[in-house]
Amino acid sequence: MASQKSKEIALKLEGLGKKYGDFEAVKDIDLEVYDGEVFGLLGPNGAGKTTTISMIVTMRRPTSGTASVYGHDIIHEKDDVRECLGIVFQDQTLDKELTARENLDIHAMLYGIPKKEREARIKELVKIVKLEDKLDERVKKFSGGMKRRLEIARSLIHQPKIIFLDEPTTGLDTQTRAAIWGYIKTLNQEKGITIILTTHYMDEADAACSRLAIIDHGKIVAMGSPKELKDELGGDIITIETADSEELRTALKKMKWAKSIKVHDKEIAIKAEKGEKRLVEIVKLAEKIGTSIVSLNLRKPTLDDVFIHYTGGSIRQQAADSRDNMKHMPMRR
Repeated sequence: MASQKSKEIALKLEGLGKKYGDFEAVKDIDLEVYDGEVFGLLGPNGAGKTTTISMIVTMRRPTSGTASVYGHDIIHEKDDVRECLGIVFQDQTLDKELTARENLDIHAMLYGIPKKEREARIKELVKIVKLEDKLDERVKKFSGGMKRRLEIARSLIHQPKIIFLDEPTTGLDTQTRAAIWGYIKTLNQEKGITIILTTHYMDEADAACSRLAIIDHGKIVAMGSPKELKDELGGDIITIETADSEELRTALKKMKWAKSIKVHDKEIAIKAEKGEKRLVEIVKLAEKIGTSIVSLNLRKPTLDDVFIHYTGGSIRQQAADSRDNMKHMPMRR
C-alpha cells in the first residue's frame, strides 16, 4: 500500500470551527482525508461530528478556519464542492410515491445531466445495487434495505468523487447490513470513490475504515487506523459485572497494575498488562470487600474500548440517549 502522504488529498480541514453564540460546537479541527480512503468519523451524540459534516457539504458556514474538497473551497466554490459530493442521509429521503427510476431520474435532472446520459447511468447504478428488476416499482413497496440501496445509487448519479454515509446500516438486519457493506466496498475498490462515514457499529468501522477520527466536545481526540488506535491502549481489557461496581472500583484503584478503570453500563473495565494473572486477584479482592462478581471477562482491546477510553462511554449507549442526525439538504447546482 502506498504511503498516505503520496496520495491526493480529498478533504482538508484547517482550524475549522463553528460557534453558536458563546457555544463552540466545533473547535479548530485539522484533518486530511486521502483520495480512495474509507474514513470513519465517530463521536458521541452532540460531539460536533454532524456540525463538521454540515460545514463540509456547505450546509453551514464555518465561524473560523478553512476546508476544501478536492481543492475546492467550501465557502467560495460551493457549486464545485457539491459537484464532488454525494450524500446518503441516515433518515430516508426518497419520494415513496415515485418509482425507483423516477427518483433517480429527478435527482439526475437537478444536476443537468442529459436524458440519454441519465438513462445510461441509471442502468449502470441499479445493476451495482441489484435493483434492476425493481426499477419501475414504487418505492413505498420497498424494504428498508432496498431503500438504502436505492439511496446509495441516487448519491452516485452525478458521479461524485467522495460520498458521505450517515449511519448507512442503522435499522437493518444483519444480512442486509452485510450486503450494503458489500456495495460500499465495491464503490471504493472498483470505482475508487472516497468514502467518509459515521456509524454506531464499531465492528463496521473496524472492518471498513482505513483510518478514523474520534470527535468529542468539538475536538478530535484520537485519529489513526483501527489497529493503531487499539494497539495504543496496550495490555488486556478485563470487564467485571458486579453487584456493587463503585465499591469494587474504589478498591481496584489501589492496585498498581490497573492502568485505567472505567465504569459503564454497570460494568467495570480495567486495562492491565498480563491480564490473565490479575483475574484471581480481582476475585480475592471482591471476596475481601464482600462484593459478589456476576461475570468476569478477559480480552484484547476493541475499537469500542478505544471509544470508551477517549469519550467515557459506549457509542451505542450514547446513541440511544440522544439522536444526532444530519439535516437534509438537496445537493443542487
